[in-house]
Amino acid sequence: MATDLDIAFPTLGSTDIAALAARGHSRSVKAGEILFAEGDLNRPFFLVLEGSIEVVGHSKGAPQVVAVPRPGQFSGDVDMLSGRASLVTGRAVEDGRVIELSKTELQHAVDQLPELGETLVKAFLMRRVLLLGQDVAGITIIGSRFSPDAHRLRDFAARNGVPARWLDLEVDQEADALLRQFNIPVSATPIVLGADGEWVSNPSIAGFARCMGLEVTLEADHVYDLVVVGAGPAGLAASVYGASEGLDVLVVDALAAGGQAGTSSRIENYLGFPAGISGAELTRNALLQAQKFGAQITVPAKVRSLGLDGGDRIVTLADGTRLRTRCVLVASGVEYRKLDVPGFGEFEGAGIYYAATEMEARYCRGEEVVVVGAGNSAGQAIMFLSKYASRVHVVVRGRDLGASMSRYLVDRVEKMDNVSIHCAAVITGLEGNGHLSAVQVNLAKGGQQTFETNSLYLFIGADPNTLWLHGCVDLDRKGFVLTGNGLPPGATDAERWRSAGRDPFLLETSLPGVFAAGDVRSGSAKRVASAVGEGAMAVGFVHAHIARPV
Repeated sequence: MATDLDIAFPTLGSTDIAALAARGHSRSVKAGEILFAEGDLNRPFFLVLEGSIEVVGHSKGAPQVVAVPRPGQFSGDVDMLSGRASLVTGRAVEDGRVIELSKTELQHAVDQLPELGETLVKAFLMRRVLLLGQDVAGITIIGSRFSPDAHRLRDFAARNGVPARWLDLEVDQEADALLRQFNIPVSATPIVLGADGEWVSNPSIAGFARCMGLEVTLEADHVYDLVVVGAGPAGLAASVYGASEGLDVLVVDALAAGGQAGTSSRIENYLGFPAGISGAELTRNALLQAQKFGAQITVPAKVRSLGLDGGDRIVTLADGTRLRTRCVLVASGVEYRKLDVPGFGEFEGAGIYYAATEMEARYCRGEEVVVVGAGNSAGQAIMFLSKYASRVHVVVRGRDLGASMSRYLVDRVEKMDNVSIHCAAVITGLEGNGHLSAVQVNLAKGGQQTFETNSLYLFIGADPNTLWLHGCVDLDRKGFVLTGNGLPPGATDAERWRSAGRDPFLLETSLPGVFAAGDVRSGSAKRVASAVGEGAMAVGFVHAHIARPV
Protein backbone atom coordinates (compact mmCIF):
# COMPACT_ATOMS: atom_id res chain seq x y z
CA MET A 1 0.00 0.00 0.00
CA ALA A 2 1.31 3.45 -0.93
CA THR A 3 2.42 5.60 2.00
CA ASP A 4 1.72 9.31 2.38
CA LEU A 5 5.27 10.03 1.20
CA ASP A 6 4.78 7.80 -1.86
CA ILE A 7 1.66 9.79 -2.77
CA ALA A 8 3.32 13.14 -2.10
CA PHE A 9 6.55 12.45 -3.98
CA PRO A 10 5.91 10.00 -6.84
CA THR A 11 8.45 9.31 -9.56
CA LEU A 12 6.92 9.65 -13.03
CA GLY A 13 7.53 7.12 -15.76
CA SER A 14 8.87 7.84 -19.23
CA THR A 15 5.39 8.14 -20.79
CA ASP A 16 4.26 10.80 -18.32
CA ILE A 17 7.57 12.65 -18.62
CA ALA A 18 7.22 12.73 -22.41
CA ALA A 19 3.64 14.00 -22.13
CA LEU A 20 4.71 16.88 -19.87
CA ALA A 21 7.73 17.63 -22.06
CA ALA A 22 5.40 18.06 -25.03
CA ARG A 23 3.42 20.68 -23.14
CA GLY A 24 6.31 22.61 -21.56
CA HIS A 25 9.89 23.33 -22.44
CA SER A 26 13.21 21.83 -21.37
CA ARG A 27 15.98 24.02 -20.03
CA SER A 28 19.23 23.73 -18.14
CA VAL A 29 19.73 24.95 -14.56
CA LYS A 30 22.90 25.89 -12.70
CA ALA A 31 23.88 24.81 -9.20
CA GLY A 32 22.49 27.30 -6.68
CA GLU A 33 20.01 28.84 -9.16
CA ILE A 34 16.76 29.97 -7.50
CA LEU A 35 13.89 28.48 -9.49
CA PHE A 36 11.16 29.94 -7.29
CA ALA A 37 11.23 31.92 -4.06
CA GLU A 38 9.02 32.20 -1.02
CA GLY A 39 6.33 34.77 -1.80
CA ASP A 40 6.37 34.26 -5.59
CA LEU A 41 2.98 34.28 -7.30
CA ASN A 42 2.05 31.97 -10.20
CA ARG A 43 5.41 30.22 -10.04
CA PRO A 44 6.27 27.62 -12.70
CA PHE A 45 6.09 23.86 -12.30
CA PHE A 46 9.38 22.01 -12.62
CA LEU A 47 9.88 18.34 -13.53
CA VAL A 48 13.45 17.22 -12.85
CA LEU A 49 15.25 15.44 -15.71
CA GLU A 50 18.81 15.66 -14.40
CA GLY A 51 20.14 16.80 -11.02
CA SER A 52 17.89 17.75 -8.11
CA ILE A 53 16.00 20.67 -6.54
CA GLU A 54 16.18 21.55 -2.85
CA VAL A 55 12.85 22.86 -1.50
CA VAL A 56 13.30 24.93 1.67
CA GLY A 57 10.65 26.25 4.06
CA HIS A 58 10.70 27.73 7.55
CA SER A 59 9.97 25.71 10.68
CA LYS A 60 9.99 27.59 13.99
CA GLY A 61 11.72 30.47 12.27
CA ALA A 62 14.65 28.41 10.91
CA PRO A 63 15.19 27.19 7.32
CA GLN A 64 14.29 23.53 6.83
CA VAL A 65 14.66 21.28 3.80
CA VAL A 66 11.13 20.15 3.00
CA ALA A 67 11.85 17.97 -0.03
CA VAL A 68 14.51 17.21 -2.66
CA PRO A 69 12.86 16.29 -6.00
CA ARG A 70 15.17 14.10 -8.11
CA PRO A 71 14.92 12.85 -11.72
CA GLY A 72 11.31 11.95 -12.52
CA GLN A 73 9.97 13.98 -9.58
CA PHE A 74 8.48 17.46 -9.57
CA SER A 75 7.98 20.65 -7.57
CA GLY A 76 4.76 22.32 -6.39
CA ASP A 77 1.76 21.90 -4.11
CA VAL A 78 -1.85 23.16 -4.08
CA ASP A 79 -0.69 26.75 -4.63
CA MET A 80 0.47 25.74 -8.12
CA LEU A 81 -3.14 25.73 -9.34
CA SER A 82 -4.52 28.47 -7.10
CA GLY A 83 -1.85 31.02 -7.99
CA ARG A 84 -1.25 31.85 -4.33
CA ALA A 85 2.10 32.97 -3.00
CA SER A 86 4.71 30.25 -2.61
CA LEU A 87 5.42 29.14 0.95
CA VAL A 88 8.80 27.67 0.05
CA THR A 89 11.95 28.38 -1.98
CA GLY A 90 13.35 26.01 -4.59
CA ARG A 91 16.97 26.04 -5.73
CA ALA A 92 18.98 23.76 -7.98
CA VAL A 93 21.36 21.61 -5.94
CA GLU A 94 23.60 20.96 -8.95
CA ASP A 95 23.79 21.58 -12.66
CA GLY A 96 20.96 19.78 -14.40
CA ARG A 97 17.93 19.94 -16.67
CA VAL A 98 14.24 20.46 -15.97
CA ILE A 99 10.97 20.66 -17.85
CA GLU A 100 9.22 23.93 -17.01
CA LEU A 101 5.46 24.52 -17.33
CA SER A 102 3.58 27.72 -16.55
CA LYS A 103 0.45 27.62 -14.40
CA THR A 104 -1.73 27.67 -17.52
CA GLU A 105 0.29 24.91 -19.22
CA LEU A 106 0.05 22.82 -16.05
CA GLN A 107 -3.74 23.28 -15.88
CA HIS A 108 -4.04 22.14 -19.51
CA ALA A 109 -1.88 19.10 -18.79
CA VAL A 110 -3.97 18.12 -15.75
CA ASP A 111 -7.15 18.56 -17.79
CA GLN A 112 -5.94 16.71 -20.89
CA LEU A 113 -4.14 13.86 -19.12
CA PRO A 114 -6.62 12.50 -16.53
CA GLU A 115 -4.44 9.72 -15.06
CA LEU A 116 -1.35 11.91 -14.79
CA GLY A 117 -3.54 14.77 -13.57
CA GLU A 118 -4.84 12.55 -10.76
CA THR A 119 -1.25 11.74 -9.71
CA LEU A 120 -0.29 15.42 -9.66
CA VAL A 121 -3.39 16.58 -7.79
CA LYS A 122 -3.08 13.85 -5.15
CA ALA A 123 0.57 14.77 -4.68
CA PHE A 124 -0.24 18.47 -4.30
CA LEU A 125 -2.92 17.76 -1.69
CA MET A 126 -0.75 15.37 0.31
CA ARG A 127 2.19 17.80 0.24
CA ARG A 128 0.03 20.51 1.82
CA VAL A 129 -1.10 18.07 4.53
CA LEU A 130 2.51 17.10 5.25
CA LEU A 131 3.60 20.74 5.20
CA LEU A 132 1.00 21.60 7.84
CA GLY A 133 2.14 18.65 9.95
CA GLN A 134 5.79 19.71 9.77
CA ASP A 135 5.00 23.15 11.21
CA VAL A 136 6.50 24.72 8.07
CA ALA A 137 5.19 28.25 7.70
CA GLY A 138 6.27 31.50 6.19
CA ILE A 139 4.59 33.49 8.96
CA THR A 140 4.23 33.43 12.71
CA ILE A 141 1.22 34.84 14.57
CA ILE A 142 1.95 35.98 18.11
CA GLY A 143 -0.88 36.92 20.46
CA SER A 144 -3.09 35.81 23.31
CA ARG A 145 -5.56 32.94 23.00
CA PHE A 146 -8.05 35.30 24.63
CA SER A 147 -7.59 38.03 21.99
CA PRO A 148 -10.48 38.26 19.47
CA ASP A 149 -8.10 39.81 16.93
CA ALA A 150 -5.60 36.96 17.32
CA HIS A 151 -8.42 34.44 16.91
CA ARG A 152 -9.60 36.31 13.80
CA LEU A 153 -6.18 36.04 12.15
CA ARG A 154 -5.66 32.40 13.15
CA ASP A 155 -9.13 31.43 11.98
CA PHE A 156 -8.61 33.11 8.61
CA ALA A 157 -5.24 31.40 8.13
CA ALA A 158 -6.56 27.97 9.18
CA ARG A 159 -9.68 28.13 7.03
CA ASN A 160 -7.68 29.20 3.97
CA GLY A 161 -5.06 26.47 4.38
CA VAL A 162 -2.26 28.92 5.12
CA PRO A 163 0.38 27.22 7.29
CA ALA A 164 0.98 29.66 10.14
CA ARG A 165 2.94 29.11 13.32
CA TRP A 166 1.05 30.16 16.44
CA LEU A 167 2.73 31.42 19.62
CA ASP A 168 0.44 32.03 22.60
CA LEU A 169 1.51 34.81 24.95
CA GLU A 170 -0.34 33.02 27.75
CA VAL A 171 1.83 29.88 27.70
CA ASP A 172 4.72 30.11 25.21
CA GLN A 173 7.96 31.53 26.59
CA GLU A 174 9.28 31.75 23.03
CA ALA A 175 6.56 34.31 22.23
CA ASP A 176 7.93 36.66 24.87
CA ALA A 177 11.50 36.08 23.66
CA LEU A 178 10.60 36.88 20.05
CA LEU A 179 8.86 40.10 21.06
CA ARG A 180 12.01 41.19 22.90
CA GLN A 181 14.23 40.13 19.99
CA PHE A 182 12.34 42.30 17.53
CA ASN A 183 11.63 45.04 20.09
CA ILE A 184 7.88 44.63 19.75
CA PRO A 185 5.70 45.86 22.64
CA VAL A 186 3.04 43.48 23.97
CA SER A 187 0.48 46.21 23.27
CA ALA A 188 1.15 45.74 19.52
CA THR A 189 -0.03 42.12 19.54
CA PRO A 190 -1.39 40.26 17.79
CA ILE A 191 1.37 40.54 15.23
CA VAL A 192 2.13 38.68 12.03
CA LEU A 193 5.87 38.04 11.75
CA GLY A 194 7.39 37.10 8.38
CA ALA A 195 10.32 34.77 7.85
CA ASP A 196 12.41 37.83 6.92
CA GLY A 197 11.81 39.44 10.32
CA GLU A 198 9.34 42.02 9.02
CA TRP A 199 6.25 42.30 11.16
CA VAL A 200 2.88 44.03 11.12
CA SER A 201 0.61 44.75 14.06
CA ASN A 202 -2.97 43.48 13.96
CA PRO A 203 -3.47 43.61 10.18
CA SER A 204 -6.91 43.65 8.63
CA ILE A 205 -8.05 40.44 6.99
CA ALA A 206 -7.68 42.12 3.60
CA GLY A 207 -4.12 43.16 4.42
CA PHE A 208 -3.28 39.68 5.69
CA ALA A 209 -4.71 38.13 2.52
CA ARG A 210 -2.64 40.42 0.31
CA CYS A 211 0.53 39.43 2.16
CA MET A 212 -0.26 35.75 1.55
CA GLY A 213 -1.25 36.20 -2.10
CA LEU A 214 -4.81 34.95 -1.58
CA GLU A 215 -6.51 37.58 -3.74
CA VAL A 216 -7.04 37.10 -7.47
CA THR A 217 -6.13 40.00 -9.76
CA LEU A 218 -9.44 41.04 -11.33
CA GLU A 219 -9.42 42.42 -14.86
CA ALA A 220 -11.21 45.73 -15.47
CA ASP A 221 -14.24 45.49 -17.82
CA HIS A 222 -13.93 41.70 -18.07
CA VAL A 223 -17.32 39.99 -18.46
CA TYR A 224 -17.58 36.62 -16.71
CA ASP A 225 -20.03 33.91 -17.62
CA LEU A 226 -20.78 33.26 -13.95
CA VAL A 227 -19.92 35.03 -10.71
CA VAL A 228 -20.58 32.84 -7.68
CA VAL A 229 -21.10 34.72 -4.42
CA GLY A 230 -20.10 32.37 -1.60
CA ALA A 231 -17.65 29.46 -1.63
CA GLY A 232 -19.54 26.99 0.52
CA PRO A 233 -20.57 23.55 -0.80
CA ALA A 234 -23.11 25.04 -3.26
CA GLY A 235 -20.70 27.64 -4.60
CA LEU A 236 -17.80 25.20 -4.92
CA ALA A 237 -20.00 22.64 -6.70
CA ALA A 238 -21.13 25.29 -9.18
CA SER A 239 -17.53 26.38 -9.78
CA VAL A 240 -16.40 22.79 -10.43
CA TYR A 241 -19.21 21.97 -12.85
CA GLY A 242 -19.23 25.41 -14.47
CA ALA A 243 -15.49 25.60 -15.10
CA SER A 244 -15.28 21.96 -16.22
CA GLU A 245 -17.94 22.73 -18.85
CA GLY A 246 -16.05 25.73 -20.23
CA LEU A 247 -17.68 28.61 -18.37
CA ASP A 248 -15.57 31.57 -17.27
CA VAL A 249 -16.20 31.36 -13.50
CA LEU A 250 -15.20 33.66 -10.66
CA VAL A 251 -16.01 32.77 -7.04
CA VAL A 252 -15.89 35.44 -4.32
CA ASP A 253 -16.19 34.85 -0.58
CA ALA A 254 -15.97 37.21 2.37
CA LEU A 255 -13.83 34.88 4.47
CA ALA A 256 -12.86 31.45 3.15
CA ALA A 257 -13.94 28.51 1.05
CA GLY A 258 -16.05 25.85 2.74
CA GLY A 259 -18.74 27.90 4.47
CA GLN A 260 -20.10 26.43 7.70
CA ALA A 261 -19.48 22.92 6.35
CA GLY A 262 -15.78 23.74 6.13
CA THR A 263 -15.57 24.09 9.90
CA SER A 264 -17.21 20.74 10.65
CA SER A 265 -14.95 18.28 12.45
CA ARG A 266 -16.67 15.36 10.73
CA ILE A 267 -19.37 14.93 8.05
CA GLU A 268 -20.62 11.34 8.23
CA ASN A 269 -23.76 11.35 6.09
CA TYR A 270 -22.25 12.57 2.81
CA LEU A 271 -22.53 10.06 -0.02
CA GLY A 272 -19.33 8.20 -0.89
CA PHE A 273 -17.50 8.68 2.42
CA PRO A 274 -18.53 5.77 4.68
CA ALA A 275 -15.84 6.65 7.22
CA GLY A 276 -16.83 10.32 7.12
CA ILE A 277 -14.75 13.29 6.02
CA SER A 278 -13.78 16.49 7.78
CA GLY A 279 -15.15 19.75 6.45
CA ALA A 280 -11.60 21.03 5.95
CA GLU A 281 -10.62 18.03 3.81
CA LEU A 282 -13.80 18.19 1.74
CA THR A 283 -13.17 21.91 1.16
CA ARG A 284 -9.52 21.40 0.18
CA ASN A 285 -10.48 18.74 -2.35
CA ALA A 286 -13.32 20.78 -3.87
CA LEU A 287 -11.25 23.95 -3.99
CA LEU A 288 -8.39 22.31 -5.86
CA GLN A 289 -10.84 20.54 -8.14
CA ALA A 290 -12.42 23.87 -9.13
CA GLN A 291 -9.03 25.51 -9.68
CA LYS A 292 -7.87 22.51 -11.71
CA PHE A 293 -10.60 23.30 -14.23
CA GLY A 294 -9.69 26.99 -14.29
CA ALA A 295 -12.19 28.60 -11.91
CA GLN A 296 -10.85 31.71 -10.16
CA ILE A 297 -11.48 31.98 -6.42
CA THR A 298 -10.66 35.09 -4.42
CA VAL A 299 -10.88 35.84 -0.69
CA PRO A 300 -11.64 37.95 1.19
CA ALA A 301 -14.13 39.64 -1.11
CA LYS A 302 -17.25 40.92 0.63
CA VAL A 303 -20.14 41.75 -1.71
CA ARG A 304 -21.98 45.03 -1.20
CA SER A 305 -24.75 44.93 -3.82
CA LEU A 306 -26.17 43.38 -6.98
CA GLY A 307 -27.53 45.32 -9.94
CA LEU A 308 -28.00 45.52 -13.71
CA ASP A 309 -26.15 47.44 -16.40
CA GLY A 310 -27.54 46.80 -19.86
CA GLY A 311 -27.43 43.08 -20.42
CA ASP A 312 -24.89 42.40 -17.67
CA ARG A 313 -25.36 41.69 -13.97
CA ILE A 314 -23.12 43.83 -11.77
CA VAL A 315 -21.71 42.45 -8.51
CA THR A 316 -20.21 45.32 -6.50
CA LEU A 317 -17.68 44.47 -3.81
CA ALA A 318 -17.24 46.35 -0.53
CA ASP A 319 -14.07 48.01 -1.89
CA GLY A 320 -16.02 49.41 -4.87
CA THR A 321 -14.85 46.86 -7.45
CA ARG A 322 -17.59 46.21 -10.05
CA LEU A 323 -17.72 42.71 -11.51
CA ARG A 324 -19.56 42.32 -14.82
CA THR A 325 -21.14 38.94 -15.49
CA ARG A 326 -23.80 37.24 -17.56
CA CYS A 327 -25.10 35.22 -14.62
CA VAL A 328 -24.85 35.25 -10.83
CA LEU A 329 -25.26 32.39 -8.38
CA VAL A 330 -26.26 33.51 -4.89
CA ALA A 331 -24.62 30.98 -2.58
CA SER A 332 -23.80 33.35 0.27
CA GLY A 333 -25.10 31.00 2.93
CA VAL A 334 -26.06 32.04 6.41
CA GLU A 335 -24.61 33.90 9.38
CA TYR A 336 -24.38 32.41 12.86
CA ARG A 337 -26.99 33.43 15.40
CA LYS A 338 -25.89 34.99 18.68
CA LEU A 339 -27.15 34.72 22.23
CA ASP A 340 -29.22 37.59 23.55
CA VAL A 341 -27.41 37.93 26.87
CA PRO A 342 -25.57 40.91 28.39
CA GLY A 343 -21.89 41.24 27.50
CA PHE A 344 -22.07 38.79 24.61
CA GLY A 345 -20.04 40.94 22.21
CA GLU A 346 -17.21 41.29 24.71
CA PHE A 347 -16.43 37.58 24.57
CA GLU A 348 -16.76 36.79 20.83
CA GLY A 349 -13.43 35.30 19.82
CA ALA A 350 -12.35 35.54 23.46
CA GLY A 351 -14.15 32.46 24.73
CA ILE A 352 -17.22 32.32 22.46
CA TYR A 353 -16.79 30.36 19.23
CA TYR A 354 -18.99 29.22 16.34
CA ALA A 355 -16.92 26.24 15.25
CA ALA A 356 -15.09 23.36 16.89
CA THR A 357 -12.04 22.84 14.72
CA GLU A 358 -8.70 21.61 15.99
CA MET A 359 -7.64 25.22 16.56
CA GLU A 360 -10.47 25.84 19.01
CA ALA A 361 -10.15 22.38 20.55
CA ARG A 362 -6.58 23.09 21.60
CA TYR A 363 -7.88 25.95 23.74
CA CYS A 364 -9.89 23.61 25.94
CA ARG A 365 -7.53 20.71 26.54
CA GLY A 366 -8.21 19.38 30.05
CA GLU A 367 -10.87 22.04 30.74
CA GLU A 368 -14.67 22.04 30.97
CA VAL A 369 -16.55 23.48 27.98
CA VAL A 370 -20.15 24.37 27.18
CA VAL A 371 -21.87 23.57 23.86
CA VAL A 372 -25.23 25.15 23.00
CA GLY A 373 -27.39 23.51 20.34
CA ALA A 374 -29.03 20.24 19.35
CA GLY A 375 -28.47 19.89 15.61
CA ASN A 376 -26.02 17.65 13.78
CA SER A 377 -23.32 20.32 13.81
CA ALA A 378 -23.62 20.48 17.59
CA GLY A 379 -23.48 16.68 17.82
CA GLN A 380 -20.29 16.46 15.79
CA ALA A 381 -18.75 19.26 17.87
CA ILE A 382 -19.63 17.47 21.11
CA MET A 383 -17.99 14.26 19.90
CA PHE A 384 -14.88 16.11 18.78
CA LEU A 385 -14.48 18.29 21.87
CA SER A 386 -14.98 15.34 24.22
CA LYS A 387 -11.56 14.09 23.09
CA TYR A 388 -9.90 17.21 24.49
CA ALA A 389 -12.09 18.60 27.27
CA SER A 390 -12.38 17.10 30.72
CA ARG A 391 -16.16 17.59 30.50
CA VAL A 392 -18.59 18.85 27.86
CA HIS A 393 -21.80 20.47 29.12
CA VAL A 394 -24.53 20.44 26.45
CA VAL A 395 -27.22 23.10 26.86
CA VAL A 396 -30.41 22.34 24.89
CA ARG A 397 -33.46 24.61 24.86
CA GLY A 398 -35.83 21.77 23.95
CA ARG A 399 -36.70 18.74 26.03
CA ASP A 400 -35.40 16.12 23.58
CA LEU A 401 -31.90 16.01 22.13
CA GLY A 402 -33.18 13.87 19.28
CA ALA A 403 -35.70 16.43 18.02
CA SER A 404 -33.25 17.83 15.45
CA MET A 405 -30.14 15.64 15.80
CA SER A 406 -29.67 12.42 13.80
CA ARG A 407 -30.27 9.29 15.84
CA TYR A 408 -26.77 7.90 15.32
CA LEU A 409 -25.29 11.06 16.85
CA VAL A 410 -27.75 11.12 19.75
CA ASP A 411 -26.79 7.54 20.64
CA ARG A 412 -23.08 8.37 20.61
CA VAL A 413 -23.43 11.59 22.60
CA GLU A 414 -25.57 9.98 25.29
CA LYS A 415 -22.99 7.23 25.80
CA MET A 416 -20.05 9.59 26.36
CA ASP A 417 -18.81 9.45 29.96
CA ASN A 418 -17.57 13.05 30.00
CA VAL A 419 -20.68 14.60 28.39
CA SER A 420 -23.50 16.06 30.50
CA ILE A 421 -26.75 16.94 28.72
CA HIS A 422 -28.96 19.69 30.14
CA CYS A 423 -32.34 19.79 28.35
CA ALA A 424 -34.94 22.55 28.73
CA ALA A 425 -32.10 24.85 29.75
CA VAL A 426 -31.04 28.34 28.64
CA ILE A 427 -27.98 30.51 29.14
CA THR A 428 -28.78 33.64 31.10
CA GLY A 429 -25.41 35.22 31.80
CA LEU A 430 -21.70 35.35 31.03
CA GLU A 431 -18.82 36.19 33.33
CA GLY A 432 -15.27 37.28 32.67
CA ASN A 433 -12.79 40.12 32.53
CA GLY A 434 -11.36 40.45 29.03
CA HIS A 435 -12.15 36.82 28.29
CA LEU A 436 -14.89 34.34 29.21
CA SER A 437 -14.50 32.64 32.59
CA ALA A 438 -18.00 31.30 33.41
CA VAL A 439 -21.45 30.65 31.94
CA GLN A 440 -24.71 30.94 33.92
CA VAL A 441 -27.48 28.49 32.97
CA ASN A 442 -31.13 28.25 34.02
CA LEU A 443 -31.97 24.56 34.33
CA ALA A 444 -35.27 22.78 33.74
CA LYS A 445 -36.29 22.58 37.40
CA GLY A 446 -35.90 26.31 37.87
CA GLY A 447 -32.49 26.26 39.48
CA GLN A 448 -29.45 28.09 38.18
CA GLN A 449 -25.98 26.67 37.77
CA THR A 450 -22.69 28.33 36.90
CA PHE A 451 -20.17 26.43 34.77
CA GLU A 452 -16.58 27.61 35.12
CA THR A 453 -15.28 27.60 31.55
CA ASN A 454 -13.14 29.54 29.11
CA SER A 455 -14.90 28.09 26.04
CA LEU A 456 -18.51 28.40 24.89
CA TYR A 457 -19.44 26.90 21.50
CA LEU A 458 -22.64 28.02 19.79
CA PHE A 459 -24.62 25.95 17.28
CA ILE A 460 -28.03 27.61 17.56
CA GLY A 461 -28.90 28.11 13.91
CA ALA A 462 -28.25 30.94 11.52
CA ASP A 463 -29.86 33.73 9.51
CA PRO A 464 -29.53 34.19 5.73
CA ASN A 465 -26.67 36.34 4.48
CA THR A 466 -28.81 38.41 2.12
CA LEU A 467 -28.52 42.06 3.19
CA TRP A 468 -26.69 42.75 -0.08
CA LEU A 469 -29.75 41.53 -2.03
CA HIS A 470 -32.48 43.69 -0.47
CA GLY A 471 -34.42 45.58 -3.11
CA CYS A 472 -32.90 43.48 -5.90
CA VAL A 473 -34.51 40.02 -5.69
CA ASP A 474 -37.54 38.74 -3.78
CA LEU A 475 -36.92 37.31 -0.31
CA ASP A 476 -39.21 35.43 2.05
CA ARG A 477 -40.22 36.85 5.44
CA LYS A 478 -37.08 35.41 7.06
CA GLY A 479 -34.78 36.86 4.42
CA PHE A 480 -34.10 33.69 2.41
CA VAL A 481 -34.03 33.96 -1.40
CA LEU A 482 -37.19 32.94 -3.23
CA THR A 483 -36.77 30.97 -6.47
CA GLY A 484 -38.75 29.20 -9.19
CA ASN A 485 -42.22 28.10 -8.13
CA GLY A 486 -41.72 29.83 -4.78
CA LEU A 487 -41.76 33.31 -6.31
CA PRO A 488 -44.80 35.40 -5.31
CA PRO A 489 -47.65 36.02 -7.78
CA GLY A 490 -46.81 38.84 -10.14
CA ALA A 491 -43.04 38.50 -9.76
CA THR A 492 -42.74 37.36 -13.38
CA ASP A 493 -44.97 40.10 -14.79
CA ALA A 494 -42.06 42.53 -15.09
CA GLU A 495 -40.81 43.58 -18.52
CA ARG A 496 -37.57 41.68 -18.04
CA TRP A 497 -39.48 38.39 -17.85
CA ARG A 498 -41.62 39.27 -20.88
CA SER A 499 -38.36 39.92 -22.76
CA ALA A 500 -37.00 36.58 -21.61
CA GLY A 501 -40.01 34.82 -23.08
CA ARG A 502 -39.94 32.12 -20.42
CA ASP A 503 -40.79 31.33 -16.83
CA PRO A 504 -38.09 31.29 -14.13
CA PHE A 505 -36.04 28.13 -13.83
CA LEU A 506 -36.32 26.08 -10.64
CA LEU A 507 -33.37 27.83 -8.92
CA GLU A 508 -33.84 31.23 -10.58
CA THR A 509 -34.69 34.33 -8.57
CA SER A 510 -37.05 37.16 -9.52
CA LEU A 511 -34.19 38.62 -11.57
CA PRO A 512 -33.44 36.64 -14.77
CA GLY A 513 -29.93 35.22 -14.86
CA VAL A 514 -29.57 35.35 -11.08
CA PHE A 515 -29.84 31.97 -9.34
CA ALA A 516 -29.70 30.81 -5.72
CA ALA A 517 -28.50 27.55 -4.20
CA GLY A 518 -27.73 26.05 -0.81
CA ASP A 519 -28.66 27.28 2.64
CA VAL A 520 -29.45 30.83 1.45
CA ARG A 521 -32.31 29.60 -0.75
CA SER A 522 -35.82 29.56 0.69
CA GLY A 523 -37.08 26.01 1.17
CA SER A 524 -33.73 24.30 0.68
CA ALA A 525 -32.69 21.34 2.80
CA LYS A 526 -29.87 22.57 5.02
CA ARG A 527 -27.51 19.71 4.24
CA VAL A 528 -24.13 19.54 2.48
CA ALA A 529 -25.32 17.02 -0.11
CA SER A 530 -28.35 19.14 -0.97
CA ALA A 531 -26.22 22.26 -1.38
CA VAL A 532 -23.78 20.42 -3.67
CA GLY A 533 -26.67 19.12 -5.78
CA GLU A 534 -28.24 22.56 -6.12
CA GLY A 535 -24.92 24.15 -7.04
CA ALA A 536 -24.39 21.59 -9.78
CA MET A 537 -27.98 21.93 -11.00
CA ALA A 538 -27.67 25.72 -11.22
CA VAL A 539 -24.93 25.40 -13.85
CA GLY A 540 -27.40 23.76 -16.25
CA PHE A 541 -29.72 26.73 -15.84
CA VAL A 542 -26.80 29.12 -16.41
CA HIS A 543 -26.11 27.45 -19.77
CA ALA A 544 -29.79 27.72 -20.70
CA HIS A 545 -29.91 31.41 -19.78
CA ILE A 546 -26.72 32.27 -21.67
CA ALA A 547 -28.17 30.56 -24.74
CA ARG A 548 -31.12 32.99 -24.56
CA PRO A 549 -29.82 36.03 -22.64
CA VAL A 550 -32.00 38.87 -21.44
